[in-house]
Amino acid sequence: MDRRTFLAATTAATALVGVDANAQGKPVINLQLGWLLSGNQIGEVCAKQLGYYDAEGIELRFQAGGPNIDGVAVVASGRFEVGQVSSSPSLMLAASQDLPIRCFATGAQVHPYTFFSLKKNPVAKASDLVGKKVGIQATGVILLRALLAKNNIPEKDVTIIPIGADMAPLLTGQVDVVTGWLTNTTALKVLGPDRVDLRLWDAGVKLYALPYYATVDTIQKKSDQLAKFLRATSKGWAYAHANRDAATDMLVKEFPNLNKADERVALDVMLQYAFSDSTKTGGWGAMDPKVWQDQIDLYSQLGQFSRKTPKLEEVVTFDILKATADGRVKIG
Repeated sequence: MDRRTFLAATTAATALVGVDANAQGKPVINLQLGWLLSGNQIGEVCAKQLGYYDAEGIELRFQAGGPNIDGVAVVASGRFEVGQVSSSPSLMLAASQDLPIRCFATGAQVHPYTFFSLKKNPVAKASDLVGKKVGIQATGVILLRALLAKNNIPEKDVTIIPIGADMAPLLTGQVDVVTGWLTNTTALKVLGPDRVDLRLWDAGVKLYALPYYATVDTIQKKSDQLAKFLRATSKGWAYAHANRDAATDMLVKEFPNLNKADERVALDVMLQYAFSDSTKTGGWGAMDPKVWQDQIDLYSQLGQFSRKTPKLEEVVTFDILKATADGRVKIG
């Protein structure tokens, strides 16, 4: 999204009759997602149903995303208070276009994006991609390019074949590799026990997943509300970590279209990404400025910033994390 698109989105957003500024006297935090309602929000669901947001004096409302909703534009326009996207590069690219948003916490410490192959033709390390046919969605091509650049592999040594979300092309031999998130356990079931995983993170491309963001104006004027949101959400994720069956029940109650058995399996995987050594010391939602700077440098090297390479402080703020340092759970 460029600045012209943002300005158009701002005009459209202000024309809408808005969401209540308050509900029963409580400030409302509208969480604009970059996807349909899913298990990625299990921590928030637990916090909502257990009254953690109420205890902080705020109300949380989920705003579903989808293929026709540009969540970054919606939040940047000021319509909703907080957004969450799947991957950190979206926020770097927005910053490069001078959009007034900043990341203030991250939901996953390690990105679950993974290259999947089969044991009969395994891709267990980056160099194994040489000579392979990689089936990938259009939005993932830049991630593959980043992996190749990080490992000094010429792009001509890999054949890119556009595919959808279906992993069948790997089983039928049309491609040697497919891609997806390790947390998507439902989709991965079809690959069976012969699956071989190569995580993007392990191949040297260290991106964050599920980052939370807000406008500069919201961060400056409503920092107390963002702090309340982080503290309550942190407790919700801690509850999900300690009470996995009950948390899954809450999730399916909130989003009845989800499959309980699949979501229970997915939760075990997701928690491996929500908590790490970083959260053991820095608390849930923690971020490392070096990880962010490395991402910016890599994307600059790949020529992804058409307007300018953003500075670290134009992409991320650590102020809300610092303000909640003692209130976010520390689980490793």
